[in-house]
Amino acid sequence: MPRDDPRFAEVRLLHEKEVVGQVNPAAKATSDNLLIVGDSYDALQSLNRIPEYASEYRGRVKLVYIDPPFNTGQAFQHYDDALEHSVWLTMMRDRLLLIRDLLAPDGSVWVHLDDAEMAYCRVLMDEIFGRESFISSIIWQKADSPRNSARHFSVDQDYIHVYARDPAIWRPYRLPRTEETDKSYRNPDNDPRGPWTPGDPFANKPYSLGQYEVTGPTGNVFGPPPGRYWRISKERFEELDREGRIWWRGGGDARPRIKRYLSEVADLVPRTVWDYKEVGSSGDSSREMRRLLPEVPVFSTPKPERLLQRILTIATRPGDIVLDCFAGSGTTAAVAHKMERRWVTVELSSETVETFARPRLEMVVNGEDSGGVTKAVGWEKGGGFRLLEIGPSMYNLAGGHVFLAEWATNGAFARAVAAQLDFTVQDEPPFCGVKGRSRLAVIDGIVDEQVIRAVVARLSDAERAVVVGKGATAGAGPLLKELNPGSRLRKAPRDLLKRGVVR
Repeated sequence: MPRDDPRFAEVRLLHEKEVVGQVNPAAKATSDNLLIVGDSYDALQSLNRIPEYASEYRGRVKLVYIDPPFNTGQAFQHYDDALEHSVWLTMMRDRLLLIRDLLAPDGSVWVHLDDAEMAYCRVLMDEIFGRESFISSIIWQKADSPRNSARHFSVDQDYIHVYARDPAIWRPYRLPRTEETDKSYRNPDNDPRGPWTPGDPFANKPYSLGQYEVTGPTGNVFGPPPGRYWRISKERFEELDREGRIWWRGGGDARPRIKRYLSEVADLVPRTVWDYKEVGSSGDSSREMRRLLPEVPVFSTPKPERLLQRILTIATRPGDIVLDCFAGSGTTAAVAHKMERRWVTVELSSETVETFARPRLEMVVNGEDSGGVTKAVGWEKGGGFRLLEIGPSMYNLAGGHVFLAEWATNGAFARAVAAQLDFTVQDEPPFCGVKGRSRLAVIDGIVDEQVIRAVVARLSDAERAVVVGKGATAGAGPLLKELNPGSRLRKAPRDLLKRGVVR
């Protein structure tokens, strides 16, 4: 859609189509898990601008993970993945700007890409979030075997750019230790402190107390290698040696090592290269989908649940809000649900939603999905979500002119106007919305002097009105200004248009 098209900056309504499982009462509907069908830009606009949703999500989303179309020129069954380069970057820029406003101060955004746009998107994200907000680029080994049919190289990896909303605040949660990570800890000398692994006692960074020599059990003398320094002072070294915390390799014929005990190590700092054995491969994700939906053709680009489990473990805690505006098969929402996070996910294709995302999420809610990370996180069943659909535009364009759509009448017209003007819907006739001390009155017809008097009569002394109609008599505006200075009269659609504006 061209940027000078008034529909580009329009705020679309979100219409509830169905409820699945257990959800909150209607008054708290915006705080439920949400599966939204429609364009991601429109959904992000609505979450940012419609007051009922903005109060729930703007500045409160802990994690955004997106796996956008890679712009590789491949013809996937469920996606148009052949966007021209500049169009792809513009598409990403518009969405990342809205994502930025949704992120909590301690939130982060993770963008999953391949070689085609990885470098360009990094520059784009530097522009939007600031270079100082760059945390890291994760390398995911997605292939579990080489492709010998590749023309040049068998591509093994994808990339995930990680940016923080505020790098001074954001910190990754550490990963829990596993049997695999603890294999290197052993106890060959029956140390009462338990299994240990030898740690390097030397460092490259200069240390004023790090140049000294020590004598081993066999009389050999050791100092740091050329250009390196002891990590600890001689006094501390001798203290550790007395406690049996120094390992003299080769009986004392080689440089010593410091014992690092399993009982004393913390959880793991995340690393930047993720092996498919740890977080799954593309093949694993395809097999997960086949087991889950055996009668449906496999989704073209699913991601393994273990990959999302790791991301959510690093970036969130239970109860945090997770957003994915390129839902695809619904992996992010499925894992977030199993890990007891709140989630919002958006998918453009209604076919993809009905074929993959919705049935998958229903199975998670009903306890019918035993695969993926279900056992690892202890998921059984429960919860629910609301299925929403992005409403149509309230504008029609014909011959260079803008008209209101036929559906924009009565209550639907009032709700649409409230969304454009950032009013919270509050039905107290003649008003339909509130914003601070301003009240919104939307008239499905011509605003005349009689309407103005009726509206002003319902205002308190401190309140002002915004009156919107499809037309107005010549005396309506001056009368409103006279009776309630500071109030405003607007005509739809002319005075609602934000041509070329991106907010």
